[in-house]
Amino acid sequence: MMNVFCKTLLASALASATLASAYAAEPLTVYGKLNVTAQSNDEKGDATTTIQSNASRFGVKGNFELSSSLEAFYTVEYEVDTGAATSDNFKARNQFVGLKGAFGSFSVGRNDTLLKISQGNVDQFNDLSGDLKSLFKGDNRLGQTATYLSPSISGFVFGATYAAEGDADQQGQDGFSLAAMYGDAKLKKSPIYAAIAYDSDVKGYEILRASVQGKIANLTLGGMYQQQEETYKNALPVTTDSVNGYLFSAAYDIDAVTLKAQYQDMEDKGDSWSVGADYALAKPTKVFAFYTNRSLEASTDDDKYIGVGLEHKF
Repeated sequence: MMNVFCKTLLASALASATLASAYAAEPLTVYGKLNVTAQSNDEKGDATTTIQSNASRFGVKGNFELSSSLEAFYTVEYEVDTGAATSDNFKARNQFVGLKGAFGSFSVGRNDTLLKISQGNVDQFNDLSGDLKSLFKGDNRLGQTATYLSPSISGFVFGATYAAEGDADQQGQDGFSLAAMYGDAKLKKSPIYAAIAYDSDVKGYEILRASVQGKIANLTLGGMYQQQEETYKNALPVTTDSVNGYLFSAAYDIDAVTLKAQYQDMEDKGDSWSVGADYALAKPTKVFAFYTNRSLEASTDDDKYIGVGLEHKF
């Protein structure tokens, strides 16, 4: 049923994008990306090869001017798993509606938490096997959220996400995700980006995360510190010690090539390091290769991933 709905959504969005809109003031944007890799995955001493999708996605977004000072906006996005065992390969991503004005913006629906958003682009291997979520908690997208973002104040943006206790991942608790962010996460409008964020009982965890990234000439450096503590499990409170982790990342541009490296450690889980390179064929298209080595405390064998891939954005 979900697959039929998603196919209908896709057809409707493409038709809307190619025909004149009935509401000239309500532009509809169809967007997405396909990111597919050929990989060798050696996990727990067992090696397999895969042709896998890495958070490939399709979505539509738009806005509507309600008045000279108020605008409505929306996003409906799905992940498309090209390597799924069945053709029913759609999974919900961000899906929300909101209002925007001089007060900032307010949205409700399925959305990334502010702590997840606050990381910016520090993770150089996002969506790949070296993604920071392999060792760090907090990369959460929840179905029942309300999010507020302030207008930019001297380069600072403040925000909060409320996660309702009715969300299936919330362990029966209300949760809050707060963040203060400075600069442009894409490092196009500012040479530095920094953020500090805090989760309280979000998906059963309390997390403090600080992120920073800066660019000097062709070199981009990033870092992250995280402290996390489990607070609820199976809808019951638990008492655990907080654990600390950190991440360092670097990228260097040489014409159309970007060389990347990253190291991450979480004291109760293990560490991971990755190296890779991207080659831009055009603005929306790149080929890339990477190698990730992850050493987990619970395993005697390191997990190793090597892959080459192609990404196209539209």
